[in-house]
Amino acid sequence: MPTSRNISIKYALDWKTVFIYLFLVAFGWLNIYGASYDFDQASIFDFSQRAGKQFVWILTAFGLAGVLLLLDSRLYSYFAYLIYIFVIFLLIVTIFIATDVKGSRSWLVFGPVSFQPAELAKTATALALAKFMSAYNYTLKGWKDLIPLAVIVFIPFALIILQKETGSALVFLAFLLMFYREGMSGLVLLLGVFAVALFVIAIGFSEIPIQTDSGTLGMVLAMLLVILVQFVFAFFYKRNRKEALLLLAGVAGMSIIAVVLNIWLPVNYDYVAIFIVLLSCVYWFIISRFKRMKQYLFIAWISLGAMLFCFSADYLFYQVLEPHQQIRIKVLLNMEEDLRGAGYNVNQSKIAIGSGGMFGKGYLNGTQTKLKYVPEQDTDFIFCTVGEEWGFLGSSVLLFIYLWLLLRIIRIAERQNEVFNRVYGYSVASIFFFHLTINVGMVLGLVPVIGIPLPFLSYGGSSLWSFTVLLFILLRLDAARLQRGVQR
Repeated sequence: MPTSRNISIKYALDWKTVFIYLFLVAFGWLNIYGASYDFDQASIFDFSQRAGKQFVWILTAFGLAGVLLLLDSRLYSYFAYLIYIFVIFLLIVTIFIATDVKGSRSWLVFGPVSFQPAELAKTATALALAKFMSAYNYTLKGWKDLIPLAVIVFIPFALIILQKETGSALVFLAFLLMFYREGMSGLVLLLGVFAVALFVIAIGFSEIPIQTDSGTLGMVLAMLLVILVQFVFAFFYKRNRKEALLLLAGVAGMSIIAVVLNIWLPVNYDYVAIFIVLLSCVYWFIISRFKRMKQYLFIAWISLGAMLFCFSADYLFYQVLEPHQQIRIKVLLNMEEDLRGAGYNVNQSKIAIGSGGMFGKGYLNGTQTKLKYVPEQDTDFIFCTVGEEWGFLGSSVLLFIYLWLLLRIIRIAERQNEVFNRVYGYSVASIFFFHLTINVGMVLGLVPVIGIPLPFLSYGGSSLWSFTVLLFILLRLDAARLQRGVQR
């Protein structure tokens, strides 16, 4: 074998990860053929059909992967900001010149080829973040350190939202996982979960009245959740049980007074819940003042922010989200049952997966697939094709291979001795994890349908190129580490 200083890319490359990539791409191609196959289609290489077109995209993706491996690894760091700026320019141009495709303006058309710049934006953002975070003396410790990173992520996020591609924009939230690995407080992730819970409660129960003209269950439950967070913070985290129990006693007392008063006078429980939260904030402000505990000042501000968020949830839901997105969330939250409309895709997907049983119906033998019951069954819903034709066992094996890929990427990221490489590696892992969990979750009806592809399996050249570029830049950076003489 050549010495470590002139070692060939052939020996430096992580071939286990390459093997996983090749398997997923090949398996995806077979399932695209299975999902789009009809009885008049004889060949998988029919270039007028989806499988034949995907084969061309696969060949170009392999060529692209080869080019990425041949480039000097230092170029990715050197041109990171320029790549990011170029992609931002493409996103801006796309808003004005892209044609309308299913309600979104996110596709650039070059003759017979269509390309979605939003897919490339994930790689560009990952490179820009890695470049910024690898700067001398940079550490991610406080909120001020997080602001420039948030700006880098927010710019493409906002531009993709303007293209009406909400699903693709939400993928950028995956970078929070990388931030957490690099030192961001876990409190940010907890606040994100808290915000989602408030939104689900405020919207999911917004149409359930407590009594006639007495408020809605959504606002009351949301405010109770805020009080519960305050109690857990004081009682378990800060271990100030006296203050926590006093809070609980005060809330219980005012709630009882409101219920008793409602016997003689009409009481709007929404106002009561809001008033209780306001008083609890005053309570924590007083404690932080006299006991000099800034943490309680923090929980007071968080509570006020949560209350304002609940007020804005209705606006966000009915004014910001598109009607079809509203219906999908309502179906998920059981606010509506629309098996012929917004809930049709998920319902048919569940039927297809369930009909596969333990071992599946066999390749090309899926009845739900052949009869085209599931829309988008070779793109966003391709996992239901796997479930129907390969069964629970085949689906489990596929998920295990995805898990293997994620673990390989994390291992590659962990063994890097340069911050740029490590940050980029965890960005790749976060993006793959988000795509996998959300795509499989929406096919199973666990999350709203937001329309993002399953890595390497879904039909489409833009997504295949995007995931290939993400992965092979990381493999090139890792190979350079070994070529510079750093042992595994």
